[in-house]
Amino acid sequence: MSQKEKLESLKSMKAAIALGGGQDKIEKRHAEGKFSARERIDMLFDEGSFVEIDAFIESRCFDFGMQKKKLAGDGVVSGYGTVNGRKVFVASQDFTVIGGSLGEMHAKKITKVMDMALKMGAPFIAINDSGGARIEEGLDALSGYGDIFYRNTLASGVIPQISVIMGPCAGGAVYSPAITDFIFMVESTSQMFITGPQVIKSVTGEDVSVEKLGGADVHTAVSGVAHFKSAGEEECIEDIKRLLSFLPDNNVSDTIYYGTADSANRIIESLNDVIPEESNKPYDMYGIIEEIVDDGDFMEIHGAFAQNIIIGFGRLNGKSVGIVANQPKVMAGSLDMNAADKAARFVRFCDAFNIPLVSLTDVPAFLPGVAQEHNGIIRHGAKLLYSFSEATVPKINVILRKAYGGAYIAMNSKTIGADMVFAWPSAEIAVMGPDGAANIIFKKDITASENPSETRKEKIAEYRDKFSNPYVAAARGYIDDVIEPAQTRTKIIMALEMLNTKRENRPSKKHGNIPL
Repeated sequence: MSQKEKLESLKSMKAAIALGGGQDKIEKRHAEGKFSARERIDMLFDEGSFVEIDAFIESRCFDFGMQKKKLAGDGVVSGYGTVNGRKVFVASQDFTVIGGSLGEMHAKKITKVMDMALKMGAPFIAINDSGGARIEEGLDALSGYGDIFYRNTLASGVIPQISVIMGPCAGGAVYSPAITDFIFMVESTSQMFITGPQVIKSVTGEDVSVEKLGGADVHTAVSGVAHFKSAGEEECIEDIKRLLSFLPDNNVSDTIYYGTADSANRIIESLNDVIPEESNKPYDMYGIIEEIVDDGDFMEIHGAFAQNIIIGFGRLNGKSVGIVANQPKVMAGSLDMNAADKAARFVRFCDAFNIPLVSLTDVPAFLPGVAQEHNGIIRHGAKLLYSFSEATVPKINVILRKAYGGAYIAMNSKTIGADMVFAWPSAEIAVMGPDGAANIIFKKDITASENPSETRKEKIAEYRDKFSNPYVAAARGYIDDVIEPAQTRTKIIMALEMLNTKRENRPSKKHGNIPL
């Protein structure tokens, strides 16, 4: 064979591999509102930057007629490239090739690029679209999952790991996304579940559709498994790019600086009037966050889940920050089990990747109730306390209104390590709310009074005047400064600049034992 013929043969082989399971199957994917594995990669990476690895890999299985099948790339496309100029590694499962099922060599392709991402200190993105383990390969397939899970764990806290569900993700396959940092799903076309509807019906008698069992709505709003839901695959890819813009390449690199015309000294007069006169009246925390961050650009994480707390990324003076804020419009901003879990994991992510934390506090309590107690609010709430206490990144807290009891301590208080704590004049910092406190402290006075109702009102007012303000806490050093709300953005940015050189040593240990 001449050199020219060899080159033509190479081109022909690569063209065949690029078609995956064939043009007819790709067209079928398009009809379902889905793109092919390679089209997804093309949308994600900068034009012409993607470099494929292991395109010629084939299955080594010879059982059940597998030796007769020619599986292009063994059902997954892997490699690296740049996303907005930054190096990223990827593995994109190809459903057109034997349903994207995972076998021994399929897994080895994935673990190879995971190892490369870890060595190179670059984010890893896994695009999941698979029928699950390749049954014909038996234990070799299961072992492949184990290899992936192990590497997910090794890479955790070292490089950002993003999972994208763009089709089915079932059985053991779901645990790789669960270990990664962020999960994206696409509305109506993504599903995740341990056991499918048929198995559930045969075991429990429950009749449920695939979408109701493990669709994007379920996992973003009910289970909390997924962080983002997109209307379509193109929107999903754009959301991934946006998320990457807030993240560093690895745990020893800085986030990207984005120049902004939004002045660090911008005064926000509207914040002076945002807190209602009535202490129990709700307001929308989103408006405050968007006023504070650069150009109003806030990327919320887990937006549909545990909406009584808000988490997400923004920038202050061009640098990424993680924001944790109570939402008074939902459950009065109280902390329940899901809110504690949601915020705790986000705090740990930011700490792992050196992203400063800013908390905006308006929290009346941990949510009371028998169900909360029986389902472990103590254990779940402890996760949030542990996470903020463990974090060594710059930590700033702004107390807007209520900061009561143990929930106040859990929301990045001074006593668990906040570097700077600011309070608005509207802040109410106390062991509990004035109503409850008055009932306990002044119980005898109230019951002995000729007019208990009136006496109770007087005692509530007395307690509020004495304790439900920021000045008692400021006098004891629990608050560093009481600030005008309009100056909040400026004060936070100044504090972040001061904390830029923060170094904090902790006791030497293998790792702590977070109350999971």
